Amino acid sequence: MALSLKPFASVASKASRGFAAHASRPGCPRRFASVAQAKREGPLDGIRVLDMTRVLAGPYCTQILGDLGAEVIKIEHPARGDDTRAWGPPFARYSRDSPKEGPGESAYFLSVNRNKKSLALSFADPKGVEILHKLAASSDILVENYLPGSLKKYRMDYDTIHNLNSSLIYASITGYGQNGPYSSRAGYDVMVEAEMGLMHITGERDGPPVKVGVAVTDLTTGLYTSNAIMASLIARGRTGQGQHLDVALSDCQVATLANMASSVLISGERDMGRWGTAHPSIVPYKGFRTLDGDILLGGGNDRLFGILCDRLGRSAWKTDERFITNNSRVANRVELERLIEDVTKTKSTKEWLDLLEGSGMPYAAINDVMDALNHRHVQARGMVTQVEHQECGTVKLVSPPVKYSDSVTSIRSAPPVLGQHTDEVLMGLLGMEEAEVEDLRKKGVVA
Repeated sequence: MALSLKPFASVASKASRGFAAHASRPGCPRRFASVAQAKREGPLDGIRVLDMTRVLAGPYCTQILGDLGAEVIKIEHPARGDDTRAWGPPFARYSRDSPKEGPGESAYFLSVNRNKKSLALSFADPKGVEILHKLAASSDILVENYLPGSLKKYRMDYDTIHNLNSSLIYASITGYGQNGPYSSRAGYDVMVEAEMGLMHITGERDGPPVKVGVAVTDLTTGLYTSNAIMASLIARGRTGQGQHLDVALSDCQVATLANMASSVLISGERDMGRWGTAHPSIVPYKGFRTLDGDILLGGGNDRLFGILCDRLGRSAWKTDERFITNNSRVANRVELERLIEDVTKTKSTKEWLDLLEGSGMPYAAINDVMDALNHRHVQARGMVTQVEHQECGTVKLVSPPVKYSDSVTSIRSAPPVLGQHTDEVLMGLLGMEEAEVEDLRKKGVVA
Protein backbone atom coordinates (compact mmCIF):
# COMPACT_ATOMS: atom_id res chain seq x y z
CA MET A 1 0.00 0.00 0.00
CA ALA A 2 1.39 3.42 -0.95
CA LEU A 3 1.75 5.84 1.95
CA SER A 4 1.67 9.60 1.66
CA LEU A 5 4.89 11.23 2.78
CA LYS A 6 3.21 14.52 3.65
CA PRO A 7 2.56 13.74 7.35
CA PHE A 8 6.17 12.65 7.82
CA ALA A 9 7.52 15.70 6.03
CA SER A 10 5.34 17.89 8.24
CA VAL A 11 6.65 16.34 11.44
CA ALA A 12 10.27 16.56 10.29
CA SER A 13 9.89 20.18 9.28
CA LYS A 14 8.30 21.19 12.56
CA ALA A 15 10.82 19.21 14.59
CA SER A 16 13.83 20.86 13.00
CA ARG A 17 12.52 24.38 12.74
CA GLY A 18 9.65 24.67 15.21
CA PHE A 19 6.31 26.24 14.39
CA ALA A 20 6.18 29.47 12.43
CA ALA A 21 6.25 31.64 15.54
CA HIS A 22 9.20 29.70 16.87
CA ALA A 23 11.01 29.90 13.56
CA SER A 24 10.73 33.67 13.32
CA ARG A 25 12.38 34.49 16.65
CA PRO A 26 14.66 37.55 16.56
CA GLY A 27 18.23 36.75 15.66
CA CYS A 28 17.38 33.15 14.90
CA PRO A 29 16.73 32.69 11.16
CA ARG A 30 15.04 29.44 10.20
CA ARG A 31 14.59 27.82 6.81
CA PHE A 32 12.20 25.07 5.86
CA ALA A 33 14.61 22.53 4.39
CA SER A 34 13.96 21.11 0.96
CA VAL A 35 15.32 17.74 -0.12
CA ALA A 36 18.03 19.47 -2.15
CA GLN A 37 19.10 21.60 0.83
CA ALA A 38 19.15 18.65 3.22
CA LYS A 39 21.65 16.85 1.01
CA ARG A 40 24.33 19.39 1.91
CA GLU A 41 23.27 20.21 5.46
CA GLY A 42 23.90 18.60 8.79
CA PRO A 43 20.84 16.81 10.16
CA LEU A 44 20.51 19.49 12.88
CA ASP A 45 21.36 22.49 10.73
CA GLY A 46 19.39 25.49 11.99
CA ILE A 47 19.01 24.13 15.53
CA ARG A 48 20.49 26.23 18.34
CA VAL A 49 21.79 24.68 21.57
CA LEU A 50 22.51 26.58 24.78
CA ASP A 51 25.21 24.46 26.42
CA MET A 52 25.49 25.00 30.19
CA THR A 53 27.50 21.84 30.83
CA ARG A 54 31.06 21.09 31.81
CA VAL A 55 33.46 18.16 32.21
CA LEU A 56 32.38 15.12 30.11
CA ALA A 57 28.80 13.75 29.98
CA GLY A 58 27.17 17.06 29.04
CA PRO A 59 29.90 18.32 26.69
CA TYR A 60 29.95 14.92 24.95
CA CYS A 61 26.21 15.21 24.36
CA THR A 62 26.42 18.74 23.00
CA GLN A 63 29.43 17.89 20.84
CA ILE A 64 27.32 15.18 19.19
CA LEU A 65 24.65 17.80 18.50
CA GLY A 66 27.31 20.13 17.11
CA ASP A 67 28.75 17.42 14.88
CA LEU A 68 25.24 16.96 13.47
CA GLY A 69 25.11 20.60 12.45
CA ALA A 70 23.57 22.37 15.44
CA GLU A 71 24.86 25.76 16.53
CA VAL A 72 26.18 25.16 20.06
CA ILE A 73 26.82 28.12 22.37
CA LYS A 74 28.90 26.97 25.33
CA ILE A 75 28.57 29.01 28.51
CA GLU A 76 31.79 29.10 30.53
CA HIS A 77 32.94 30.80 33.72
CA PRO A 78 34.73 33.99 32.58
CA ALA A 79 37.85 33.37 34.68
CA ARG A 80 38.46 29.61 34.62
CA GLY A 81 36.15 28.21 31.96
CA ASP A 82 35.21 24.55 31.82
CA ASP A 83 36.93 22.57 34.60
CA THR A 84 38.64 20.33 32.04
CA ARG A 85 40.61 23.22 30.56
CA ALA A 86 43.02 22.67 33.47
CA TRP A 87 43.04 18.85 33.30
CA GLY A 88 46.43 17.88 32.00
CA PRO A 89 48.97 17.06 30.82
CA PRO A 90 48.92 16.52 27.96
CA PHE A 91 48.26 19.93 26.47
CA ALA A 92 48.28 21.13 22.88
CA ARG A 93 50.90 23.84 23.21
CA TYR A 94 50.20 27.38 22.07
CA SER A 95 51.86 28.43 18.84
CA ARG A 96 54.92 30.66 19.00
CA ASP A 97 52.97 33.60 17.61
CA SER A 98 50.08 33.15 20.06
CA PRO A 99 49.70 35.81 22.76
CA LYS A 100 48.37 33.15 25.12
CA GLU A 101 50.48 32.11 28.10
CA GLY A 102 50.44 28.80 29.91
CA PRO A 103 50.81 25.15 28.96
CA GLY A 104 48.21 25.25 26.19
CA GLU A 105 44.78 23.69 25.61
CA SER A 106 44.16 20.43 27.47
CA ALA A 107 43.65 17.24 25.48
CA TYR A 108 40.68 16.45 27.73
CA PHE A 109 38.89 19.69 26.83
CA LEU A 110 39.77 19.31 23.15
CA SER A 111 38.20 15.84 23.07
CA VAL A 112 34.58 16.95 23.63
CA ASN A 113 34.25 20.62 22.67
CA ARG A 114 34.64 20.98 18.91
CA ASN A 115 31.90 22.65 16.84
CA LYS A 116 31.04 25.01 19.71
CA LYS A 117 31.15 28.72 20.39
CA SER A 118 32.56 29.81 23.76
CA LEU A 119 30.70 32.58 25.58
CA ALA A 120 32.55 33.45 28.80
CA LEU A 121 29.80 34.73 31.07
CA SER A 122 28.99 34.83 34.78
CA PHE A 123 25.35 34.22 35.65
CA ALA A 124 26.01 35.16 39.28
CA ASP A 125 25.41 38.70 37.97
CA PRO A 126 21.82 39.70 37.08
CA LYS A 127 23.02 41.03 33.73
CA GLY A 128 24.48 37.62 32.96
CA VAL A 129 21.13 36.00 33.73
CA GLU A 130 19.40 38.51 31.46
CA ILE A 131 21.73 37.52 28.63
CA LEU A 132 21.09 33.83 29.25
CA HIS A 133 17.34 34.45 29.17
CA LYS A 134 17.67 36.13 25.79
CA LEU A 135 19.70 33.23 24.47
CA ALA A 136 17.22 30.70 25.87
CA ALA A 137 14.38 32.56 24.19
CA SER A 138 16.06 32.06 20.81
CA SER A 139 17.30 28.49 21.35
CA ASP A 140 15.83 25.09 20.59
CA ILE A 141 17.68 23.12 23.25
CA LEU A 142 19.26 23.81 26.64
CA VAL A 143 21.53 21.23 28.26
CA GLU A 144 22.77 21.64 31.85
CA ASN A 145 24.47 19.42 34.41
CA TYR A 146 24.05 21.17 37.75
CA LEU A 147 22.73 19.60 40.95
CA PRO A 148 18.92 19.52 41.03
CA GLY A 149 17.56 22.90 42.10
CA SER A 150 20.90 24.72 41.76
CA LEU A 151 19.82 26.86 38.81
CA LYS A 152 16.55 28.01 40.37
CA LYS A 153 18.23 30.84 42.30
CA TYR A 154 19.61 32.12 38.97
CA ARG A 155 16.19 31.83 37.32
CA MET A 156 17.59 29.32 34.85
CA ASP A 157 15.49 26.36 36.05
CA TYR A 158 13.15 24.50 33.71
CA ASP A 159 9.92 26.19 34.86
CA THR A 160 11.35 29.68 34.36
CA ILE A 161 12.83 28.87 30.95
CA HIS A 162 9.67 27.04 29.84
CA ASN A 163 7.68 30.21 30.54
CA LEU A 164 10.14 32.15 28.38
CA ASN A 165 10.18 29.63 25.53
CA SER A 166 7.67 26.79 25.70
CA SER A 167 9.14 25.08 22.63
CA LEU A 168 12.62 24.72 24.14
CA ILE A 169 13.84 21.21 25.06
CA TYR A 170 15.55 21.38 28.46
CA ALA A 171 17.88 18.47 29.30
CA SER A 172 19.21 18.06 32.85
CA ILE A 173 22.13 15.66 33.36
CA THR A 174 22.86 14.71 36.98
CA GLY A 175 24.44 11.88 38.89
CA TYR A 176 21.25 10.51 40.41
CA GLY A 177 18.32 12.33 38.81
CA GLN A 178 15.85 15.02 39.85
CA ASN A 179 14.24 12.88 42.57
CA GLY A 180 14.98 9.86 44.73
CA PRO A 181 17.00 9.47 47.94
CA TYR A 182 20.34 10.25 46.25
CA SER A 183 19.15 13.14 44.08
CA SER A 184 21.05 15.76 46.10
CA ARG A 185 24.35 13.89 45.81
CA ALA A 186 27.01 14.89 43.33
CA GLY A 187 27.56 12.04 40.91
CA TYR A 188 30.83 11.25 39.18
CA ASP A 189 31.48 8.53 36.64
CA VAL A 190 33.69 6.32 38.81
CA MET A 191 31.30 6.50 41.79
CA VAL A 192 28.39 5.47 39.60
CA GLU A 193 30.46 2.70 37.98
CA ALA A 194 31.14 1.40 41.49
CA GLU A 195 27.66 1.75 42.94
CA MET A 196 25.66 0.59 39.92
CA GLY A 197 27.41 -2.72 39.28
CA LEU A 198 29.89 -2.03 36.49
CA MET A 199 33.12 -2.17 38.51
CA HIS A 200 32.05 -5.43 40.14
CA ILE A 201 31.92 -7.19 36.77
CA THR A 202 35.09 -5.55 35.39
CA GLY A 203 38.60 -6.87 36.02
CA GLU A 204 40.50 -10.13 36.20
CA ARG A 205 38.79 -13.25 37.54
CA ASP A 206 40.78 -13.34 40.79
CA GLY A 207 41.56 -9.63 40.96
CA PRO A 208 39.82 -6.64 42.56
CA PRO A 209 37.08 -4.62 40.85
CA VAL A 210 38.44 -2.02 38.42
CA LYS A 211 36.98 0.93 36.58
CA VAL A 212 36.70 0.94 32.81
CA GLY A 213 39.61 2.61 31.00
CA VAL A 214 37.49 5.56 29.83
CA ALA A 215 34.66 7.30 31.71
CA VAL A 216 32.13 5.06 30.00
CA THR A 217 29.18 6.00 32.24
CA ASP A 218 29.65 9.68 31.35
CA LEU A 219 29.86 8.78 27.67
CA THR A 220 26.78 6.54 27.61
CA THR A 221 24.87 9.20 29.52
CA GLY A 222 25.86 11.76 26.89
CA LEU A 223 24.69 9.37 24.17
CA TYR A 224 21.37 8.69 25.92
CA THR A 225 20.84 12.43 26.35
CA SER A 226 21.52 13.26 22.71
CA ASN A 227 19.17 10.45 21.67
CA ALA A 228 16.43 11.77 23.98
CA ILE A 229 16.89 15.25 22.54
CA MET A 230 16.43 13.91 19.00
CA ALA A 231 13.22 12.16 20.04
CA SER A 232 12.02 15.35 21.73
CA LEU A 233 12.64 17.34 18.55
CA ILE A 234 10.39 14.92 16.68
CA ALA A 235 7.76 15.15 19.45
CA ARG A 236 7.97 18.94 19.22
CA GLY A 237 7.16 18.63 15.55
CA ARG A 238 3.80 17.15 16.53
CA THR A 239 2.98 19.33 19.54
CA GLY A 240 5.00 22.53 19.17
CA GLN A 241 6.06 22.08 22.80
CA GLY A 242 9.40 21.35 24.39
CA GLN A 243 9.83 19.25 27.51
CA HIS A 244 12.14 18.55 30.45
CA LEU A 245 14.52 15.58 30.12
CA ASP A 246 15.71 14.13 33.45
CA VAL A 247 18.86 12.13 32.68
CA ALA A 248 20.82 10.43 35.48
CA LEU A 249 24.21 8.74 35.25
CA SER A 250 22.90 6.10 37.68
CA ASP A 251 19.91 5.27 35.47
CA CYS A 252 22.03 5.10 32.32
CA GLN A 253 24.56 2.83 33.99
CA VAL A 254 21.86 0.42 35.19
CA ALA A 255 20.37 0.42 31.67
CA THR A 256 23.72 -0.44 30.07
CA LEU A 257 24.18 -3.49 32.30
CA ALA A 258 21.98 -5.02 29.58
CA ASN A 259 22.22 -8.83 29.53
CA MET A 260 24.11 -8.87 32.84
CA ALA A 261 21.15 -7.22 34.59
CA SER A 262 18.69 -9.43 32.74
CA SER A 263 20.51 -12.57 33.88
CA VAL A 264 20.19 -11.55 37.52
CA LEU A 265 16.54 -10.52 37.14
CA ILE A 266 15.59 -13.79 35.44
CA SER A 267 17.67 -16.16 37.57
CA GLY A 268 17.21 -14.42 40.90
CA GLU A 269 20.88 -15.17 41.58
CA ARG A 270 23.90 -12.92 41.96
CA ASP A 271 26.05 -12.22 38.91
CA MET A 272 29.03 -14.38 37.99
CA GLY A 273 31.59 -11.71 38.87
CA ARG A 274 34.62 -10.71 36.84
CA TRP A 275 35.97 -12.57 33.82
CA GLY A 276 38.76 -10.32 32.54
CA THR A 277 38.85 -10.75 28.76
CA ALA A 278 37.25 -14.21 28.99
CA HIS A 279 33.65 -15.27 28.35
CA PRO A 280 31.74 -17.08 31.12
CA SER A 281 30.20 -19.68 28.80
CA ILE A 282 32.42 -19.87 25.69
CA VAL A 283 35.94 -21.33 25.65
CA PRO A 284 38.35 -20.30 24.22
CA TYR A 285 37.30 -16.67 24.04
CA LYS A 286 39.86 -14.34 25.64
CA GLY A 287 43.16 -12.56 25.32
CA PHE A 288 46.42 -14.54 25.21
CA ARG A 289 50.02 -13.43 25.58
CA THR A 290 52.23 -13.43 22.50
CA LEU A 291 55.98 -13.04 22.17
CA ASP A 292 55.64 -9.25 22.19
CA GLY A 293 52.10 -8.39 23.24
CA ASP A 294 48.60 -9.82 23.36
CA ILE A 295 46.03 -11.23 20.95
CA LEU A 296 42.36 -12.01 21.41
CA LEU A 297 41.11 -15.35 20.07
CA GLY A 298 37.51 -16.51 19.85
CA GLY A 299 36.59 -20.14 19.24
CA GLY A 300 32.87 -19.48 19.61
CA ASN A 301 31.71 -22.90 18.35
CA ASP A 302 33.16 -26.31 17.51
CA ARG A 303 33.90 -25.35 13.89
CA LEU A 304 35.76 -22.18 14.86
CA PHE A 305 37.65 -24.05 17.56
CA GLY A 306 38.77 -26.52 14.90
CA ILE A 307 40.07 -23.68 12.73
CA LEU A 308 41.98 -22.28 15.70
CA CYS A 309 43.54 -25.67 16.43
CA ASP A 310 44.73 -25.96 12.82
CA ARG A 311 46.17 -22.43 12.76
CA LEU A 312 47.94 -23.03 16.08
CA GLY A 313 49.40 -26.24 14.71
CA ARG A 314 47.56 -28.35 17.27
CA SER A 315 45.01 -30.25 15.17
CA ALA A 316 44.95 -33.12 17.70
CA TRP A 317 43.01 -30.91 20.11
CA LYS A 318 39.98 -31.21 17.83
CA THR A 319 39.52 -34.87 18.81
CA ASP A 320 40.73 -34.60 22.40
CA GLU A 321 37.80 -35.59 24.64
CA ARG A 322 38.63 -32.75 27.01
CA PHE A 323 38.04 -30.18 24.27
CA ILE A 324 35.73 -31.79 21.71
CA THR A 325 32.62 -29.74 22.64
CA ASN A 326 32.13 -26.31 24.14
CA ASN A 327 30.75 -27.88 27.32
CA SER A 328 33.90 -29.95 27.71
CA ARG A 329 36.07 -26.94 26.94
CA VAL A 330 34.29 -24.90 29.61
CA ALA A 331 34.82 -27.76 32.09
CA ASN A 332 38.53 -27.83 31.20
CA ARG A 333 38.95 -24.07 30.74
CA VAL A 334 42.12 -23.67 32.81
CA GLU A 335 43.99 -26.48 31.07
CA LEU A 336 42.98 -25.45 27.54
CA GLU A 337 43.77 -21.78 28.06
CA ARG A 338 47.19 -22.70 29.46
CA LEU A 339 47.94 -24.91 26.45
CA ILE A 340 46.87 -22.20 23.99
CA GLU A 341 49.03 -19.57 25.67
CA ASP A 342 52.03 -21.90 25.64
CA VAL A 343 51.69 -21.80 21.84
CA THR A 344 50.80 -18.12 21.35
CA LYS A 345 53.86 -17.01 23.34
CA THR A 346 56.14 -18.55 20.71
CA LYS A 347 55.38 -15.94 18.01
CA SER A 348 54.89 -12.20 17.77
CA THR A 349 51.44 -10.69 17.55
CA LYS A 350 52.00 -9.77 13.90
CA GLU A 351 53.05 -13.32 13.06
CA TRP A 352 49.83 -14.64 14.56
CA LEU A 353 47.77 -12.02 12.74
CA ASP A 354 49.33 -13.14 9.46
CA LEU A 355 48.68 -16.81 10.25
CA LEU A 356 45.04 -16.15 11.15
CA GLU A 357 44.30 -13.88 8.17
CA GLY A 358 41.45 -15.30 6.10
CA SER A 359 40.65 -18.02 8.64
CA GLY A 360 37.10 -16.80 9.22
CA MET A 361 37.46 -16.96 13.00
CA PRO A 362 37.34 -13.99 15.39
CA TYR A 363 40.78 -12.65 16.30
CA ALA A 364 42.34 -9.27 16.96
CA ALA A 365 45.52 -7.71 18.23
CA ILE A 366 45.08 -6.03 21.60
CA ASN A 367 46.34 -2.57 20.69
CA ASP A 368 47.20 0.42 22.81
CA VAL A 369 45.49 3.71 21.97
CA MET A 370 48.24 4.98 19.66
CA ASP A 371 48.22 1.76 17.66
CA ALA A 372 44.42 1.93 17.47
CA LEU A 373 44.52 5.50 16.11
CA ASN A 374 47.23 4.55 13.61
CA HIS A 375 45.41 1.36 12.57
CA ARG A 376 45.09 1.19 8.79
CA HIS A 377 41.34 0.53 9.02
CA VAL A 378 40.84 3.51 11.36
CA GLN A 379 42.80 5.67 8.92
CA ALA A 380 40.86 4.35 5.93
CA ARG A 381 37.58 5.19 7.67
CA GLY A 382 38.73 8.77 8.28
CA MET A 383 38.48 8.53 12.05
CA VAL A 384 41.24 11.07 12.71
CA THR A 385 40.85 14.66 11.50
CA GLN A 386 43.33 17.53 11.49
CA VAL A 387 41.91 20.96 12.28
CA GLU A 388 43.39 24.42 12.65
CA HIS A 389 43.11 25.73 16.20
CA GLN A 390 43.12 29.50 16.76
CA GLU A 391 46.01 29.43 19.24
CA CYS A 392 47.62 26.00 18.85
CA GLY A 393 47.89 25.59 15.11
CA THR A 394 47.20 22.14 13.69
CA VAL A 395 45.68 19.67 16.14
CA LYS A 396 44.35 16.16 15.60
CA LEU A 397 40.90 15.11 16.80
CA VAL A 398 38.85 11.92 16.63
CA SER A 399 36.25 12.30 13.87
CA PRO A 400 32.46 11.90 14.15
CA PRO A 401 31.89 8.13 13.76
CA VAL A 402 28.66 7.88 11.74
CA LYS A 403 28.76 8.33 7.97
CA TYR A 404 25.58 9.71 6.33
CA SER A 405 24.68 9.07 2.71
CA ASP A 406 23.01 12.47 2.19
CA SER A 407 23.60 14.70 5.22
CA VAL A 408 26.91 16.32 6.09
CA THR A 409 28.64 15.83 9.44
CA SER A 410 32.06 17.33 9.98
CA ILE A 411 34.36 19.18 12.32
CA ARG A 412 33.51 22.70 11.21
CA SER A 413 35.44 24.45 13.97
CA ALA A 414 38.15 23.51 16.45
CA PRO A 415 37.40 23.55 20.18
CA PRO A 416 37.31 27.23 21.18
CA VAL A 417 39.59 29.12 23.50
CA LEU A 418 37.83 30.64 26.49
CA GLY A 419 35.57 33.49 25.41
CA GLN A 420 36.53 33.17 21.75
CA HIS A 421 32.98 33.95 20.60
CA THR A 422 31.80 36.32 23.33
CA ASP A 423 31.66 39.35 21.04
CA GLU A 424 30.15 37.34 18.19
CA VAL A 425 27.30 36.06 20.36
CA LEU A 426 26.58 39.26 22.27
CA MET A 427 26.91 41.74 19.42
CA GLY A 428 26.21 39.59 16.38
CA LEU A 429 23.41 37.45 17.77
CA LEU A 430 21.86 39.55 20.53
CA GLY A 431 22.56 42.94 18.93
CA MET A 432 24.35 44.47 21.92
CA GLU A 433 26.51 47.55 21.43
CA GLU A 434 30.29 47.27 21.63
CA ALA A 435 30.44 49.77 24.49
CA GLU A 436 27.91 47.75 26.47
CA VAL A 437 29.93 44.58 26.00
CA GLU A 438 33.14 46.33 27.04
CA ASP A 439 31.43 47.62 30.17
CA LEU A 440 30.37 44.07 31.05
CA ARG A 441 33.91 42.90 30.41
CA LYS A 442 35.33 45.50 32.80
CA LYS A 443 32.87 44.36 35.47
CA GLY A 444 33.90 40.74 35.02
CA VAL A 445 30.47 39.65 33.81
CA VAL A 446 31.92 38.48 30.49
CA ALA A 447 35.38 37.77 29.15
